[in-house]
Amino acid sequence: MARAATTSDPFNAVAEPRRREILEYLAESEREVGQIVVALRLEQPSVSKHLRVLREVGLVRVRRNGRHMLYRTNPQAIRPLHEWTQTFEKLWTHQLNRIKERAEQKELEKLYSKEEKEKQ
Repeated sequence: MARAATTSDPFNAVAEPRRREILEYLAESEREVGQIVVALRLEQPSVSKHLRVLREVGLVRVRRNGRHMLYRTNPQAIRPLHEWTQTFEKLWTHQLNRIKERAEQKELEKLYSKEEKEKQ
């Protein structure tokens, strides 16, 4: 099966780590390209390219304020990504609970072992 184009699928678009960084940064507030460049220490052409991809899949919106272009995340478009990852939240919660239970069991075993040694 052919892979969807990066510019047609939000999941492929966020597969790129720099794009995820940009989305995280824009989640805080609306920003200009220059602010993204400085904050994330990326080259301006690279940021522009990533923003274009994020815009094309709808994850980022842009608005003009005079000569400035301001970018922000599009929460409605991010929602399907969030919902998909929630599918795995139950799995991780279950795994973390199992790890916690094992750690607590080992701690109890240590405590009982120590008490037994003290009785002898």
